[in-house]
Amino acid sequence: MSIRKIYDGISNPGETLTRRVIHGGFWSFSLRMANRGLTFMRTIILARLLSPNDFGLFGIAMLALAALEQFSITGFDKALVQKSGNIDDYLDTVWVVQITRGFIIGLVLVLAAPIISRFFGEPRVVMLMRVLGIAIFIGSLKNIGVVFFRKNLEFHKEFVYMFSGTMADFVVALTAAFLLKNAWALIFGFLARNLVQFVVSYFIHSYRPRFRIEWEKAKDLFGFGKWVLGSSILVFLLTQGDDIFVGKLLGVVSLGLYQVAYKISNLPATEITHVISRITFPAYSKLQDNIENLRKAYLDTIQLIAFFSFLIGGLIFILAGDFVVIFIGDKWLPMVSSVMVLVVYASIRSIGAATGPLFQAVGRPQISTNIQIGKLILLVAIIYPLSARWGILGTSWAILIDALVFHPIAEYMVIRITKANPLRIIKLLGLPIIASAITVLSLSGIEKYLLISTNLLFFILKILLGISIYFLITFLFVKIFDYRLLSLIKYRYRKFKGQNIEANSQV
Repeated sequence: MSIRKIYDGISNPGETLTRRVIHGGFWSFSLRMANRGLTFMRTIILARLLSPNDFGLFGIAMLALAALEQFSITGFDKALVQKSGNIDDYLDTVWVVQITRGFIIGLVLVLAAPIISRFFGEPRVVMLMRVLGIAIFIGSLKNIGVVFFRKNLEFHKEFVYMFSGTMADFVVALTAAFLLKNAWALIFGFLARNLVQFVVSYFIHSYRPRFRIEWEKAKDLFGFGKWVLGSSILVFLLTQGDDIFVGKLLGVVSLGLYQVAYKISNLPATEITHVISRITFPAYSKLQDNIENLRKAYLDTIQLIAFFSFLIGGLIFILAGDFVVIFIGDKWLPMVSSVMVLVVYASIRSIGAATGPLFQAVGRPQISTNIQIGKLILLVAIIYPLSARWGILGTSWAILIDALVFHPIAEYMVIRITKANPLRIIKLLGLPIIASAITVLSLSGIEKYLLISTNLLFFILKILLGISIYFLITFLFVKIFDYRLLSLIKYRYRKFKGQNIEANSQV
C-alpha cells in the first residue's frame, strides 16, 4: 500500500457509515492513546515531585468544579448529535447557553470557595478553586462548531482540537511542578488546557457563532437534554460521591491516594468508555430504526471492548504493586489493594460504556437515569459502613458491589431493545473474563517461582508474558468455542477498505 493511500485512508472518513465509524474509531483511539500517553507520563513525574496531599488538594478543587458542571449540564451537545437533519439554526442558541453556564459556574466557584474549603477543613483550596473558576469560563467560550466533529464522525479534527489542550497541560503542569513543587502545578496545567483549546477551536472550524438565543430552539433541545441532565447528576454522585465521602471522612491524604488508585485502575474503562461513547452514540443514532443492524453493532462493540478491557484489567490487577514501587514510589503503596478491587469495577464499567449511548440513541435516555437512581440508593446504603471499617479499600468494595448488582439490569434492558440472545452476550463477555483469570493465575505462579525481583526489566517481561498468555487462550477459544474475534476484526478491516462483503451475524 502506498503512502498516498494510507494518508487518504486516515484523512478521508469515506461515505459508508461502517467506514466512517471505523475511521472515527481510529482517530478517537489515537487521540485517547496520545492523551493518555502524555497523561501517564505526567502522572508519574508529578507523583514523584508532589505528595498525596497535593493531589488531594487538587482533587477537592476538581470535585467542586465537577459538581457544578454536572448539576448544570444541559445535554444540548448530545441533543445536537442525536438530532437528524440540519442543526445550524440551533448552534448560536447552544453557544449562548454554553457561555452563560460557564460564567455562572466560574462565579459560583469564586464565591463559594471559602464555604467548600471549610467543609473539607482545607483553607488552602480557596485560591485553587478561584483560578479554576476563571479556567472554566475561558473553556466555555470555545467555538460551538466543534460539535460537528462528533456528529459527522470527523474525529481526525477532534484529535487536533483535544490533543492541543493535552499538550499544553503537559508542558505547563510539569514546568510548574519543577519550579513550585505544590498543587498549583495541577491547576496551571488545567488552565493552560482550557485556554489553548479555546483558541484552537476557532482555527480548526469555520463556524462563527453569534450572541443570540431562540427560546423555542432551547426548549426543543431541553426535551432530550433533561434526561441527560438527570443521568449526569446521578453519574456524578456515583462516580464523584465516593471522592467527596473519602475527602470528608478520611481526609485529604486518603483522597489523594484514592483518586490516584482510581485513575490507575480505571485506565481501561476511562480509555475505552470515552472512545466508545463518542463513536457509538452517533453511530447508534443512525441505526436506531434498524433493530437488526443496531443489535449487531452492539454485539460487535461489546466483544471488542471485553477483549481489550479484560486484558488490560488483568495486567493492572497482577502488576499494581510492582507499578507503584517502580514508577511513583513507596509513599503510594497504601493504595495498591484499592487498585486491585477497583480494576474489577473498571472492567465492568467498560462494558457498560456501550449501553448508555445505545439508550440515548434510541431516544430512551431515561433508562440510564433510572438505573443510576438504583445504583445511588445502594451506594449510599453501603459506602459508610464499608469505608468506616476498611478505609479507602472499603470504599472501593462499595463501588464494585454497586456495579455487580446493576450492570446485569442494564444488559437486560439492552436485550429487550435489541432482541439479542442472552446466551450470546454471556459468551461474548464470559470468554474474555476466563482468559483474563487464567492470565492472572499464570502470572502469579510465574512471579512466585521465577520472577522474584521488582524492577523495570522484570516488569516489562511480565507484561509481555501476560499479553502472550491472554492471546494464546483467546486463540484457543476461537478454535474451540467459535469465538470469531479474528473474523470480526477482519470484517471491520475489509469494510474500512470499502470492500463489498456480506456481514455474518453470528459472533
